[in-house]
Amino acid sequence: MKKDIKEYIKSRVSLAPMAGITDYVLRSMVRRYSPDSLITTEMISSEYLRQIPTGDILKLDDNHHPIAYQISGHKPQLMNEAAKLLSDRADIIDINMGCPVNKVVKGQDGAALMRNIPLAKEIVQAVKEGTDKCVSVKFRLGYTFEEMNFVEFGQAMQEAGAEFITIHGRTRSQLYSGNADWTKIRDLKNNIDVPVFANGDIKSVEDAIRCIEISGADGVAIGRAAMGDSSLIGRIEYYFKTGEILPPPSLSQRVQMLKAHLDEEIKLRGELTGIKFMRKFYPYYLSGFENAKQIRAKIITEENYDNIVRVLRFYSSL
Repeated sequence: MKKDIKEYIKSRVSLAPMAGITDYVLRSMVRRYSPDSLITTEMISSEYLRQIPTGDILKLDDNHHPIAYQISGHKPQLMNEAAKLLSDRADIIDINMGCPVNKVVKGQDGAALMRNIPLAKEIVQAVKEGTDKCVSVKFRLGYTFEEMNFVEFGQAMQEAGAEFITIHGRTRSQLYSGNADWTKIRDLKNNIDVPVFANGDIKSVEDAIRCIEISGADGVAIGRAAMGDSSLIGRIEYYFKTGEILPPPSLSQRVQMLKAHLDEEIKLRGELTGIKFMRKFYPYYLSGFENAKQIRAKIITEENYDNIVRVLRFYSSL
């Protein structure tokens, strides 16, 4: 029996899917601070699932719910099969139609689907046929500035059966440069009936408040800002529930988060692989430190856990 999307949108904030970022560990860390937000897995290729339908990318704890599993692909039948495989884990099956990365769009996945509305609709319909869970779509303003078809695209996704939309306020051609345009998101919100979450450049509670005011969106999806502060989503959630703005973590607290994140990645992946995986997070956790550049230089190539912790202790009160 199909469930109402409102059962899973219990909060006005979500963890946006990020390939190679929103893994089991980061999802677990966000959940520590945020009991009700929707958390989303990293993008999972339907081609990958066909070959390897298990693994750490699918790992789930009971307290991770509500959770969306995001899938990508351009073959409706494979997307249908992927939805079937994930239905016992997911509360929502999210379809990636916004990834701007070259290797993704060259394969006709991600944002490339914004140039093929009939195929995009067929994919949504195929996914819905493969699951009894709610289906959502994440996309951008368009492929280029000249092809800003986000309103038409959103209407088509709703018509095909999507029950929830997340929109990144940039075009595919922008990648992650320039500024997200929250004003345009209001145009989408005014032209469809399903819940809309705004994504892009939301780095603080204050940003989330302004984004909602400007975009008229039902909520916000947090991406890169969560990479150095897993409490941000919880603080935004707390504000929308209470009207109170909690202070951001101190630099010392962010270093403690970094160490906890590193410890859990090592537990999941092993010491060397976990350390290498964490390197992409260092700039986010250390942002704002007076000696951030110096600290990063000391740990970015370090492969010994004790040495990394020693450096962090030297520059903080850890």
